Formats: sequence, structure tokens, C-alpha cells
Amino acid sequence: MVARRSPHPVVWTILYVPFGALGGFVSIALTFLATEHGLSITEGSLFNGAQFLMSWLKWIWAPAVDVTLTPKRWYMLATSGSALGVLGMAATPMSPSTLPILIGMVIAASFINSIVGMSVEAMIASVTTDDEAGRTGAWFQAGNLGGSALGGGLALYLMKALPAPWMCGVIIGGIFVACSAALQFVPLVEAHARTLRPVAAIKAVGTALVSMVKTKGGLLSAVLCLLPIGTGAAQGVMTQSKVAAHWGAGDTEVELVQGLFAGIVVTIGCFAGGWVAKRFTPRAAYLIAGIGAGVVAVIMAFGPKTVPMYVAFNLIYAFSVGATYPPFTAFVLNAIGIGASAAATKYNVLASLANFPIWWMGLLLGRIADRSGVATMLLTEAALGVCAVAAFAATQRWVSRTRLPDRDPAADGR
Repeated sequence: MVARRSPHPVVWTILYVPFGALGGFVSIALTFLATEHGLSITEGSLFNGAQFLMSWLKWIWAPAVDVTLTPKRWYMLATSGSALGVLGMAATPMSPSTLPILIGMVIAASFINSIVGMSVEAMIASVTTDDEAGRTGAWFQAGNLGGSALGGGLALYLMKALPAPWMCGVIIGGIFVACSAALQFVPLVEAHARTLRPVAAIKAVGTALVSMVKTKGGLLSAVLCLLPIGTGAAQGVMTQSKVAAHWGAGDTEVELVQGLFAGIVVTIGCFAGGWVAKRFTPRAAYLIAGIGAGVVAVIMAFGPKTVPMYVAFNLIYAFSVGATYPPFTAFVLNAIGIGASAAATKYNVLASLANFPIWWMGLLLGRIADRSGVATMLLTEAALGVCAVAAFAATQRWVSRTRLPDRDPAADGR
């Protein structure tokens, strides 16, 4: 199958903003407000934990996107649902007694929002060639991380500035729906195996997934996703007001360094990561960026605890984390192949594996910050990252000796 003409990658930035912005609403706005409303750091970390739990499990429902509606239709439905989810979370008062309700809303909204991501990823995989993967990954992840930072920072500002929090939900939700206008620039992508019966369609998706993993590229990509490299998990913990106060920072600094400024810096980091991914192999670029994030964490642990340093450290950290995402997208797209069948499932299986270490690292680091302090939390993240890089190097040597093909010839759909 010949690749469809790919639109300018800024289209992927716009389409992916709702996915990133809902994540930012949870990880920045709700998380910062947690300790201000009587929750502990550990309890505040549950918001991120609930969100990433759904990101970890999304491979379970990814086949539905591949075998039912078209990705465009799924996008419109899921974006509207995500807008309603933000409205519900903004309108619910935060307190220890309402924590279970809010966690339930985060889970439901994150479930719906995961389909926003799947639909965009299915469209990208259908039109992106290997040589475009790094560039596409940069623009794509700019929508994810830039949207997260800008959406979270804007939401935190609006929830504090407006007369009622639900008004913030209306504004953010309206932005989500407006992003759907960019769909007009994307060529039509049909559902995979749509003409098959449900059981046969799911079986076809499973066969395509197994074929991908039975290659050196697919297997190494899966292993790399499972390792805690460049997770950025500390960022969610540092958003909490009690942790920010460790540097003397307050809500204004958090709004800026986790919101507006971070949106700019993380976007620059995305393009830097895309540049590195184009000049090295995507997996090597991912490791380089991940090591950089670990170095920043160590410097933060031993650096001065002042407001300017909080701002500087967070922005440098945001840049380094942003640089890991385009290489991730690139090596996943390379493993999938252009025009591949079951693209949403393949991408989201690998993305789910990558979200697993983000999930457990976020909960672990929140617990360590509560019990042993912020410096220990940062050093723990860096140490685990070093161990993960060493583990991948050993795995790569082993896989290179196997007789597995480099990639599945059928993956390119040609």
C-alpha cells in the first residue's frame, strides 16, 4: 500500500493538544491544589497515579479504535467526552472527603482521553515514512507536552482567577473541541479489518501485534518502553504546593514553570529531541535525552533551595524530558512501519508499556518525598535511570545475536 500524503506536522500538534492538556489539567492544576486543600503529598500523587493507570491499561481497548469507527470519528467523540470530563473535574470541590469522587472522574476522563491519543496515532502511523519520523515526532510531542504545560498552567490560573472553578472547565473544554477543526487537513484513514466479523477483526489485530514483537526493532522498542528512562515523574511531584515550598515557590511560580514557560521550553526540547533522533538512531537519541534528565535531577537535589533555582531547575528539567518524547515516537513509528495494520493497537501497546514506569515512578517518588525529602526523591529517580540504561545496553547486545529479523517486511503495508 502506498503511503497517503502527510499533512504539515503542525496539524498533529493541534490535534494532540486535547490529549496533552487534559493530562496537564490533572498533573498540574489538580495536583498543585491538592496540598492546599488538606491532602498529603502521597494523596496528591494519586491524581497522576490514576491518570497513568489508564495510560498503562489503554492497550486493552486500543483494538476497538482499529476495528470499529474511523480514527476521525473516534477523535471527535473522544474530544467532546474529554471536554465534559474537564468540566466535571473543575466543578467538583476538592477535599479529603471528595478525593474518591475526583479520582473516579480522573479515571473516567483519562479513559476517554486515551482514545483522543489513539485516533491521532492511528492517523500518523498511516501517513508517516521512516525518514519523517523524527520531524513528525517533534511536532506531535509538542502538542502533547506543550499542551500539557500550557493547559495545566492556564487551568491553574483560571481556577484561581475566575469566580467559579466550573468556568475554567468550560474554557478548557471549548479549546478541546476547537482543535477538531484541524481534522480537515488529514486524509481519510479507514478502520483496520473493518469488513471482518468482530472476532476475526480482533484476531487480525493480535496477529499484526505479534508480528511486530517478533523483530529486533519491535522487541528492543518494547524493552526500552518498560524501563524508567526519562520518565519525568518528578515533575508531577514538584508541582505540589508543599514540594514547591521546599524552594520557597508558590502558585505564581508553579503556574509559570509548569505552565506558560514550561510550554515554551518543553516545545523547544521536543524539537531538540527530534533533531537528535534524525542524526542518531531514535533509540540512541532516547537514551541520550534520558541520561540528560537524570543529570538534571542530581543537580536539582544538591543545588540551592531558592525560588530562582526552582524556576531554573524546572525549566531545564522540562527541556530534558521534552527531548525524550520525539525519539520515543520515532522508534515506535519505525517499529510499526508506514501504513501498518492495527496501528492504534501497536502504538498504544508500546505507549502503555512506556506509561507503566511513569505510573509507578510517580507513586514511588511521591512516597519518598513524603517520607525522606525532595533531595532523596530526585536522587532515586536519577539512580533508577542509570540502572535502566545499563539494563537496556545488556539487552541490546543479547538481541543483536538472535536470528530475529530487523523488522517485519509486512509492516510497511507495501
